[in-house]
Amino acid sequence: MGSLAAADEPLPPLRYPPARRDGDIVDDYHGVLVPDPYRWMEELESEEVKEYVGAQAAVADAVLATCDHRGRLRGQLTALLDHPRYRAPFKRAGTYFYFHNPGLLPHSALYVQHGLGGEPSVLLDPGELSDDATVSLSMIGVSDDGEHLAYGTSASGSDWVTISVMRVRDRHRLPDALSWVKFSRIAWTSDGKGFFYSRFPAPKDDDGAPESGIRTDVNLNHEVYYHFLGTEQSDDVMCWRDPEHPKYIYTPEVTEDGKYVLLSVSESSEPVNKLYYCDLSALSHGLSGTKGTHEMLPFVKLVDEFEACYGVVANDGTRFTVLTNKDAPRYKLSRVDVDDPQSWTDVLPEDDKAVLEYACAVHGDKLLVNYLSDVKYVLQMRSLAAGELLHGIPIDIGSVNGITGRRCDSEVFVEFSSFLTPGIVYRCDLSSGVPEMSIYREITVPGFDRTDFEAKQVFYPSKDGTKIPMFVVSRKNIDLDGSHPALLFGYGGFGMSMTPQFSAARVVLMRNLGFVTCVANIRGGGEYGEEWHKAGSLANKQNCFDDFIAAGEFLVSAGYTSPSRLCIEGGSNGGLLVAACINQRPGLFGCALAHVGVMDMLRFHKFTIGFACRLSSENRILFVSKWSPCECLPCIQVVHGLVISAARRRRRNSAGLSSTPRCTT
Repeated sequence: MGSLAAADEPLPPLRYPPARRDGDIVDDYHGVLVPDPYRWMEELESEEVKEYVGAQAAVADAVLATCDHRGRLRGQLTALLDHPRYRAPFKRAGTYFYFHNPGLLPHSALYVQHGLGGEPSVLLDPGELSDDATVSLSMIGVSDDGEHLAYGTSASGSDWVTISVMRVRDRHRLPDALSWVKFSRIAWTSDGKGFFYSRFPAPKDDDGAPESGIRTDVNLNHEVYYHFLGTEQSDDVMCWRDPEHPKYIYTPEVTEDGKYVLLSVSESSEPVNKLYYCDLSALSHGLSGTKGTHEMLPFVKLVDEFEACYGVVANDGTRFTVLTNKDAPRYKLSRVDVDDPQSWTDVLPEDDKAVLEYACAVHGDKLLVNYLSDVKYVLQMRSLAAGELLHGIPIDIGSVNGITGRRCDSEVFVEFSSFLTPGIVYRCDLSSGVPEMSIYREITVPGFDRTDFEAKQVFYPSKDGTKIPMFVVSRKNIDLDGSHPALLFGYGGFGMSMTPQFSAARVVLMRNLGFVTCVANIRGGGEYGEEWHKAGSLANKQNCFDDFIAAGEFLVSAGYTSPSRLCIEGGSNGGLLVAACINQRPGLFGCALAHVGVMDMLRFHKFTIGFACRLSSENRILFVSKWSPCECLPCIQVVHGLVISAARRRRRNSAGLSSTPRCTT
């Protein structure tokens, strides 16, 4: 891409390594014979595959070696990345916890600070967990009393997580070690004696260490356990499993009052889940009384159909306030008394246009809600009891990347960033009754001057006339003469909304190579709710490709770029998008970057967690991506600084590493 702005001469013909074709592999799909001559490439550990991948890498290395911009750009990119970064703090019993990276460290460390003005210190540094920084921190959970930290680590990018426990006051590591954890969260009970988590059964050939190879049986029969501090994993209490539905994924959560453990049950990537609950206070001998009984917890199935998305925001006794898309594609808040499960009423009805992305109960009887309106966030303070608007909270155009707060607190922290704002952590004081926003921490990037650039939103017509929003970021006052290289990014799947985020890589391209960088909010995403998502899935999947192609046509016709200088980019589902568009309109694009796109739509479900992203979800053109595990089902991907938030996974989460807006309780 560095040569794109410097020369118009095409690259010399590339000599790709030959790929062996095996004509004997032919599958029969309902009478249609489909040859699969490259099936042998699925054997990742075979010497033939390793040699082929190495030969392909050699071709890429040879091309990149001719790019004389790389050294200069690497230096500038390194300088821009070398700046302090902070995440929003969350509080437990008067103690604050937050993530911080001073600059170029491969992992952010978890800090602890006693009181808002206290002296911070490192609680857990993932960089110290391995010599080569290949062990990462994938989930955390702090007990309500702030005494213990449970944390999950994964090695070499694996989805498998091992949970360990640390005592906060002296950093003493307890002997607790929980294996075979995946797609889990850490949900402490209010007494601090232990926590709920999810795991898969260990394979029969378990040698004590989770495998990272391709196999599907490992990812079946998800189970929920409760772990008592200081005990062996073999003594953990199995709380829930359902052998009749081996593909279900369970996410446990404990309500803030400590009375209930909730269970969100998912089967696929669709924005639907079942919702179960168990009254912990009704257990005659508590959780300790379940030891050795081999009986599961008596969960009540409040919602037992995959009909909509349900995420509990708060509860007052038996009355649950729930964020849902039941008969509301742009989401709403409803309330139900679990003693009368048919008593559903709306507290905050669906908005006519904006999508209710998030809601968090704070400061007793208040709600902090976050709407997405034309891909711009709107923050409001509302009444928890009736949902009425109390105060609007002004915020710039950009992304709300995180919100931390609880009902027991009189303060809320809000993470914000945009294309031209590296990051701000706001503190919102609620003690006076009127929200008072102030900057708690602001991230500055040496050498970056936001006044040199501009970001704007445009709307362009797709093939069927639908208006599609797109962000365009560039240097100020550029001539629209078609001479600029352009980088167009898209995703368009799974109801995920792409909102603005700062990117040092984007700055380097714009400042040094004159790039125009663009983000198209095409159908299939969640920018306008579930209807927008469905308009780009199943039989409507072609709309995604048409929207993205129309974005390229707009950039050319408006004079931002020309076909030979237009590069399209996408990852995972976006990689599939790029592959489809480069085949449908090869003359419109001069370059295509398809990151980890899953192109084999007939077999992807056979590997790891692929079954959860089944073909029925997004038409027979779908993807499965190997998301990094969080406290809940994977819900976010950050690609080139673009926050892709899964609007469909709206539930309260414990403090962790993900950037999607949520309450870190």
